[in-house]
Amino acid sequence: MSVPAQMKFNFEPASTVPEKAKQGAETCKFRKWEWVEASVWTERMLAALGNGVKGGKWYSLIDKVYNRRTLKAAWKRVASNKGAAGVDKISIKRFRSKARFYLEELEKDLCNGAYRPAPVKRVHIHKDGKKTRPLGIPTVKDRIVQTALKMVLEPIFENEFLATSYGFRPKLGCKDALREVDRLLREGYTWAVDADVKSYFDTIPHDRLMDLIKERVSDGGVLHLIELFLKQEIMEDMKCWNPVKGTPQGAVLSPLLANVYLHELDLTLHRYGRKVIRYADDFVVLCRSQEEAEKALAEIQVWTEQNGLQLSSEKTHIGNCLEIGHGFEFLGYRFEGGRRFVRSKSLRKFKDNIRSKTRRTRGDSIEKIISDLNPTIKGWFEYFKHAHHYTFNSLDGLIRRRLRAVLCKQKKRPGSGKTERDHKQWPNAFFAERGLFTMHKAYVLARQSR
Repeated sequence: MSVPAQMKFNFEPASTVPEKAKQGAETCKFRKWEWVEASVWTERMLAALGNGVKGGKWYSLIDKVYNRRTLKAAWKRVASNKGAAGVDKISIKRFRSKARFYLEELEKDLCNGAYRPAPVKRVHIHKDGKKTRPLGIPTVKDRIVQTALKMVLEPIFENEFLATSYGFRPKLGCKDALREVDRLLREGYTWAVDADVKSYFDTIPHDRLMDLIKERVSDGGVLHLIELFLKQEIMEDMKCWNPVKGTPQGAVLSPLLANVYLHELDLTLHRYGRKVIRYADDFVVLCRSQEEAEKALAEIQVWTEQNGLQLSSEKTHIGNCLEIGHGFEFLGYRFEGGRRFVRSKSLRKFKDNIRSKTRRTRGDSIEKIISDLNPTIKGWFEYFKHAHHYTFNSLDGLIRRRLRAVLCKQKKRPGSGKTERDHKQWPNAFFAERGLFTMHKAYVLARQSR
């Protein structure tokens, strides 16, 4: 893998630059890596990252994984993320009570090569109504080791990743990806290849993934740990098995490993000059014409077939997002007819959330319910505020109707908050006085401030 030019760093300014300016330039470049774990990535290592290491491969990394400071930093992150206990039933609270003992035990086992991960507890969480998706819950100990491993490995691969990848990367997120989509659409890239890799996380070939990792990492201890986690036993309803491919969703390392594998697709499309925006396994390629989009889809199909993956024929398509009925969905939005809308699934999920918080049988005061609702509404609006404005009026009305229905129940009278009588008794101003966040008003204020 070649390192893209924009991702390389030069830590040695020309000798004609004054010493203070040199120091300032070096500080600026190190600042690009301010998110790394300082106990692992010293300035010397960051300089090696920028200048390149011999043969392009990193050796002697395992000692940084089991270093006590690394494990303590990893435990701190795992504790802050909370999460459920794994198969050993050791919760975050229980681990904290004996943290020093457990961390010393992990350090010793990792150092002498005796560490073995426990089975992953598999559960199923609801997705899009009746559908579910599997989620793996590693033990707290295994989450700490994976986090320590990620702290060591992530900068090495971050130095390789292209700017077209946004998912599960430091300092990047959905909003950055959506801004890039907007920019390209304004520049005329309106033909979209909306591609979906079928069961991506469950189908990544282990051998090919390990080959890609070995192109940058040559530490046998680290490679052995990664293989242990890839083949980690899965336990579900007292049944156990070892996966032969894929990375378990829910594992700390999975997003990084998934990005390492799809980085090769990014490079391939980059060589063809394609405009791709990828968030983990969700990606779209924007083109100027239908012919260009068809070529891009063919390139993607060839790459996925050659690399042990498969596109979903039901979810992969080409369309001009300026036309009605031919748009694409990406990160919760639908781009169609030259406008942005909230994707129907995202809208349905939000409405279900509102309904669960405004059941007519809820015994709290209306002020308490509004206080409970506001963070949900504000957070949702902050993300979807660029959608078509009619969405917000409609949702504001739904929320007030739900609150009126609660008030009807509390007054022991029939009604679902839709009658003229209900509106007169509890007008919109009634809820505004009690602090209910109104999305349409927030949208208008945001428009005026531009």
